[in-house]
Amino acid sequence: MQPVLRTRIIGLGNPILGDDGIGWRVAEQIEKEIEAKRNLYPHLSIDIQMFSLGGLSLMEQMIDTDAVILIDAIQTGHHPIGSVYKLGLHDLPNFSAAHTTSAHDTSLQNALQAGRLMGAHLPEIIHIVAIEVEKVYEFSDQLSPPVEQAIPLACQAVWDYLSELEAIR
Repeated sequence: MQPVLRTRIIGLGNPILGDDGIGWRVAEQIEKEIEAKRNLYPHLSIDIQMFSLGGLSLMEQMIDTDAVILIDAIQTGHHPIGSVYKLGLHDLPNFSAAHTTSAHDTSLQNALQAGRLMGAHLPEIIHIVAIEVEKVYEFSDQLSPPVEQAIPLACQAVWDYLSELEAIR
């Protein structure tokens, strides 16, 4: 029997900062639909979480997983609001070794490298579903209409990634 791939889906963002809550909303939708689709992924142990964190704290949430799917807002300014991207970790900018506001945090890439150097079991497979957003600094639990309309497409990107993971098992 093939081993089960420990897979964590993580919705990122802040659900009270408008469009920044899209990662949570997509993860919540996946959570509602997962039981009906679980038979499609017999070799995946799927865990769904929502967090408002990054860097070292996010890395800690990836320990003892084999694959992670991150869902988050992104602001590129190059595509229409509500555009959905499927990215790899290498597609994200690695801005610096440390944030200027805290010596205790860092980019996800650097956090993963530090975790591996400390011997943490971290995933080799990290997929990202990013949704182009506009309003991430307004206190609101509502998404803007184009971002709200992107939820089904973002969910489909997660299902596609899960199917890819199942196929490699």
